[in-house]
This record gives sequence, C-alpha cells and structure tokens, in this order.
Amino acid sequence: MQNKLKIINDPVHGFIKIPHEILFDVIEHPYFQRLRRISQTGLLNLIFPGATHTRFHHAIGAMHLMFTALETLKQKGVAISVEEEKGAMLAILMHDIGHGPFSHALESMLMDDWHHENLSLLLMNRLNDEFGGQLSTAIEMFQGKYHRKFFNQLISSQLDVDRLDYLNRDSFFTGVSEGNINTQRIISMMNVCEEELVIDAKGVYSIENFLTARMFMYWQVYYHKTSALAEFILVKILERAKYLVSEGVDLPATENLKYFLHRGKSAATDEDVERFTQLDDNDVVQAMKLWQKSEDFVLSYWCKCVIQRNFPKTIISSHPFDEKFIDEKIQNTNDFFGIDNGDELVHQITRSLLPYDTEKQPIYLLQKSGKVLKLDESEDQLLSGLIVHKTKRYILAFPRM
Repeated sequence: MQNKLKIINDPVHGFIKIPHEILFDVIEHPYFQRLRRISQTGLLNLIFPGATHTRFHHAIGAMHLMFTALETLKQKGVAISVEEEKGAMLAILMHDIGHGPFSHALESMLMDDWHHENLSLLLMNRLNDEFGGQLSTAIEMFQGKYHRKFFNQLISSQLDVDRLDYLNRDSFFTGVSEGNINTQRIISMMNVCEEELVIDAKGVYSIENFLTARMFMYWQVYYHKTSALAEFILVKILERAKYLVSEGVDLPATENLKYFLHRGKSAATDEDVERFTQLDDNDVVQAMKLWQKSEDFVLSYWCKCVIQRNFPKTIISSHPFDEKFIDEKIQNTNDFFGIDNGDELVHQITRSLLPYDTEKQPIYLLQKSGKVLKLDESEDQLLSGLIVHKTKRYILAFPRM
C-alpha cells in the first residue's frame, strides 16, 4: 500500500507535512498537477528573473500555513475536529485550482466572465464526486456557508493564509524584501472570538507590517509599470487573436487554445471545463511564438514584445494623461510604422489599490478584557489610519522608436 503521508521540501517554509491521505490524493490529481504549469505571477519573471514559481508551489504553501494556523488555534482552546481540519486544508489547497493560464490576466478572455473562483468551485464539486463526498466540508468552507465563520476567514479575508503565503513567496522569488513578513508571528497571534477570526491585541504591529508589506509589494512588484504593461499586453494578444478568428483568420494554436479562441459567449459546458483543465501557460507561450509571424501587424507586434522582451516605453503618473499628448503618441506611431491604427498600440493603463478596507471584513483585535475592536479604531495602531485610502496610478504605454 502506498504511503501518502509525505513530506515536501519547500524553499520558503522548509519541510511541509501532508497529514491526511485525501490531501495527497487531491495533489496527485491531474486538475491539481496542472498548477505546476501555471505561473504564480504571470509574466513577472520578465521583470524579476527569479519569479518563476508556480500556482502549485503557492497552494502547497498555503495548505501548510492553514495547518499551522489550526494548530495554533487548538492550543488556545478552540475546538477543531479532524473533519474540520481536513476541510480547511482541502479548501485552501484547492482555492486556485480553477486558475487559467498566466493567472488572473486571461480569465475573462478565455471564459467570458468566469472568475477563477467559480471555476475552482466547479472543479471542487467534480473532485468531490470522484472522491465520494470527502470534500463536502471543504466546499462549504470555501463558499462561506460553513456555520463556523473563522474557517472561511482563514481561506479568504483581509488576513488569510492565501495572502500570508503569496506575500512571502513572491518576496522570496522576486528578491523584493519589502514583502517579507513574519508569518509565524502573525499566525501565533490568531484567535477566535464568537466563531470569528480575531488577532490578539499585542499583535497589532505585526498586522500593520503585513498590510504595509502587501501595499509595497503591489506598487513595487504586481503594479510595477512594466508588470502592469506585460499583463495588459497578454490580454491585448488574446483579444486581438479572438477578433481575427471571428473575422475568419486561421491562427495556428494548440487544439485547446484554438477551441477557446472560437468559443462565443455562453454558459460553460462540460466540454468547456474539460478543455479548460487541459490549458496552461505553455499553450499561450507557444501561440505567441507562432503569432510573431502573423500577417496582422498588431498581433505580431504585441507577441514580439513579450517573446523578445522588447516592451513599449512607459510613463507613470498619479494623474490621467492629457488627451493631446496621447494623440501625439498615436500620430508618431502611425508615422513611424506607416500604419493608420496606431491607437491599437498606444494605451493608458490604470491601477488602483485600497491597502486596507475598514468596511469589508475588517481585521478585529481581541483585547485582554475580552472586548473586540476594529484595527483602525485601536489606540495602538500607527499606520492603519494612513492606508485606508485608495491610491491610483496611470501608465501610458507607446512603441519605442
């Protein structure tokens, strides 16, 4: 009989235990193994060369942090059954199972308005049928329908194990130290009050450090002007390819990607889901390599930008760019390339971030008196009051000449 209680060596967290056989069975499933071929950070490795880690790495890491968090809560007297532990670990393990190629960027392009969480849920239900209902608790927790709310908050909230893992992991692989947070300290401060996740009040500065680290990672890494541009170009490539296909142009692509290029707007069918689970970053990279030679100038231009890493120029500003300035860039593009659709190659991209939302699932601090207080209302907080405002940046991208 196969030993399923394995140990995985992870560069971020060290040795990770798989304490339940069902976790191993899910990890071994083709749906989950596909995550090895999907980048955790899209095209970030074109800006930060070390960022080659995958969704597979992240899901395993988040599962480990969930186990650590549950052990901490048990030590503080929170009753958690074996079934609940399995459910929470399975839910976080599978939270990204429905991700499309290159993470968030291409989701809506391939499957209309299907958010990856919808697909994750659909795939979880399929796996649940396959494993004889062993994932039912996990699905309830993932959807926020489980009667003990803190399980869902550990999976998805402003302070969940998903964020704790990806911040440390992305910081590690990009080499950007501002994202490096003390995960163990934060988890050790977790507690439960009336079935809600709270933080022991003495952990207030660790939480503020986590929130500011996340903000810095967004502006320095995820929303870095070239990162934002690379993600934008990916969407433009798929958008252009779908348009050309609708005009009758035959574009070379793998069978599954071709299927989605031809797919119209409609509810997801069984075939859609089956083909989607066969799709990964490799399909898109292969297509971009081939489309560099497309007769369509716009498609060819965008694909060369990515494959040859020859990105357009970018300017970043905290204010929108002047229309006349943008028109000037379009005219220069038309003149330089001898085309009349330069507006397809000049774009203003926006990125906005609300580092901490005081209304939507706020973080609560548990005082020694047993009283619970919102983070931003605590007298001890230093920074939370400064990061409750949305910041916005504008990036203008135009061809190099």
